[in-house]
Amino acid sequence: MKCERGIGFIGLIFLILVIGIFVAFSIYLIRLDNIIRNKFEGQRWDIPAKVFARPLEVYANAPITQENFIQELKLLGYKNTSNYEKSGSYVTQGNKLYVHTRGFDYGDSTEPEQVLEVGFSDGRVGDIRSTKPSNTGIARLEPLLIGGIYPQHNEDRVLIKLDRVPKTLIEALISTEDRNFYHHYGVSLRGTARALVSNATGGKRQGGSTLTQQLVKNFYLSPEKTLKRKVNEALMALLIEFHYSKDEILETYLNEVNLGQNGNYSINGYGLASQFYFGLPLRELNISQQAFLVGLVQGPSLYNPWRNPEAAKKRRDVVLNNMMVMGYLTEAEYQDEIARPLNVISKPTVGPAKFPDFLDIVRRQLRTEYQESDITNQGLRIFTTLDPIAQTKVQTVFKNSVERLAQRNPARLKNLQGAILVAHPENGELIAAVGSTQDFTGFNRTIDAKRQVGSLLKPVIFLNAIESGRYTWASPVEDTAVNIPIDGGKSWSPKNYSGNENGIVPMQQALANSYNLSTVRLANEFGLSSFSNKLKQFGVNSDIPAYPSIYLGAVNMSPMEVLSIYGNFATGGFKYPTRSIRSVVDAQGRVLDRFGLNVQQTIDPAAAYILNYGLQQVMRTGTGRSAYNSLPESLNLAGKSGTTNDTRDSWFAGYSGNHVAVVWLGLDDNKVTGLTGSSGALPVWTNVMRQLRQEPVNLRQTDNVQWQWIDRTTGDLSAQGCEGAMYIPLLRQTVPRRATLCGQSHYEVEPTYIPQNDYDDNDDSIGNYIRETENQMDTDLSSQTSTRIISSGSYSGNN
Repeated sequence: MKCERGIGFIGLIFLILVIGIFVAFSIYLIRLDNIIRNKFEGQRWDIPAKVFARPLEVYANAPITQENFIQELKLLGYKNTSNYEKSGSYVTQGNKLYVHTRGFDYGDSTEPEQVLEVGFSDGRVGDIRSTKPSNTGIARLEPLLIGGIYPQHNEDRVLIKLDRVPKTLIEALISTEDRNFYHHYGVSLRGTARALVSNATGGKRQGGSTLTQQLVKNFYLSPEKTLKRKVNEALMALLIEFHYSKDEILETYLNEVNLGQNGNYSINGYGLASQFYFGLPLRELNISQQAFLVGLVQGPSLYNPWRNPEAAKKRRDVVLNNMMVMGYLTEAEYQDEIARPLNVISKPTVGPAKFPDFLDIVRRQLRTEYQESDITNQGLRIFTTLDPIAQTKVQTVFKNSVERLAQRNPARLKNLQGAILVAHPENGELIAAVGSTQDFTGFNRTIDAKRQVGSLLKPVIFLNAIESGRYTWASPVEDTAVNIPIDGGKSWSPKNYSGNENGIVPMQQALANSYNLSTVRLANEFGLSSFSNKLKQFGVNSDIPAYPSIYLGAVNMSPMEVLSIYGNFATGGFKYPTRSIRSVVDAQGRVLDRFGLNVQQTIDPAAAYILNYGLQQVMRTGTGRSAYNSLPESLNLAGKSGTTNDTRDSWFAGYSGNHVAVVWLGLDDNKVTGLTGSSGALPVWTNVMRQLRQEPVNLRQTDNVQWQWIDRTTGDLSAQGCEGAMYIPLLRQTVPRRATLCGQSHYEVEPTYIPQNDYDDNDDSIGNYIRETENQMDTDLSSQTSTRIISSGSYSGNN
């Protein structure tokens, strides 16, 4: 009896223990199940934001050369082939191109995959035909991916849908990694048992994993190789197979598996790996390339094609053999594929950004609009203003030009640095940015390098003079020594760069030759506050000191701020904020924000038109004339050089009709370079502008502007052919009312008139008056003094 009770008690304890183990195991399974479902059904990955260049728009008469069009295709990875059957290919036939585009989803619109026939004539698109109808007459190539904004763990991926994955890639994967994938329930009992025995006995480490187990290992578990982790892997694989279909599991695996490393960036998923190793979308790879990617699963480092090309090819051939064994390839197909070279690209195309300075500008603009977590892990697509053709050309010629300058004086200029920005003035879109002549270090000189700008600010002073109505470009200004009191009983006595004084000169000459003394005299007439307010109005955010040396550029600004100032001049008096982003689209294709235009009028268009003339004279006769001699005269370029004390900084800012560009050169330690704005930055600016398709400056002349011949000595009306005559634009209210003797015949002269009945011939006082008047007129004529004009209309002679 006691024995039976003892057995019953032990049985009860055993039962409780079994129930306890079952309950604990069930709780553990529920915990694992929650982990699986939370991640699998929630946000599976932190997807970096992808940043794209502007799409190239192709339409009849578009200003695109055949050379630039082909260059864009090559940047996008298109192949020049004998036919255009596959997307991402093109055929050249004389002045025609046949292009099989890839199509692209922009979020708010979709560009279809299609074949384009594009003809070129006289440096433009002549005609265009396509296989898909368009209501706009415009076809767009897909935008170039220029970089990403990554999560903290530096994983990168391009998500792909299973129905967009080549069937042959799936066949290669199944035949190599898990031949029973469609028949098991997540675990290979034989493979797991073999791995457990080997690992437990200290033998060679083995995986024995199904694709589902590999997914669990990558997706949920740490890389440690322990018995507990192996058990968890098996349990979680079973749970995944219970909840989700084979297609869902396979699609997640294809996006998750690690296939390489690019510096600090992890290459995850086949979508990104295809771009990384071949520079092509996954669906454009041939079978041998797909087999290579599958082979990387066993060891991306071991089979790195750049470090171990032989091992990589052998592994690829193993995968191709597996496909033949499984019946996915015939013997002939297998022989054709193993005969192919690896054909990986010479340099990875993803990971670090292609254009890091521009991408940094984009990132900074984004941070003013979005939370950091939204930028780095929500899979945003950011469409920018970057023109990749312009950026590539600007980047190359900028670095080459700076290197040539440095070679002139290697001891002093060995570490010469610089920055350049190029934008479209008509909308403020930034199309190219270079902030260094070397690799990007995080210090973006286009924004972060705040240096004294020298004479770049002089046009603001001359604008004040024009707007006042007291000055024209012919007005005489005094370029002589000046002494300006400052606080503390001290004074400031600026000098001209040459050290000389130039006496009385026309205002146009003072700007064209960048005379300091006459500029300071003008500026002092209108005051510091007027000057500072103008700069702020034009987009300067840096602190502007309240001392007179700022008239000559003793104020620190970034190239981006200078670009903003000159954008006001290039547009004829309108400020378009410089922008690098056109739109942002979320992972669901919704346009989150569209960066629209925010235009402000900052200068009266009449005054802006007249200022533009002065800046054009800088290029024609002044400090910018070397560019005027190198670029077509018809462009009517305008700009201004800038040089700081002891030639520490060299600047040039200027514009054509469709590009405004700023160049800065200097040393990061602020030592002397020996380069003026004209000898340093200007040649670089000229070389850059020569690379771009330019349109002439053509600001609209307002009704309040007249062109007149003006005498440079007296400031009075003159005529073509007269000595000292200048043909200049003026505000209507500033047109002189007097003319020189040489110019009188072209204007309506006010007669000296005394009514006959107002005096008596015998009146000696009246007679004396007439004789004195006639004598004075004779004196005026002989000395070329002026005669009063009745009409202030435009000059009537030939222009």
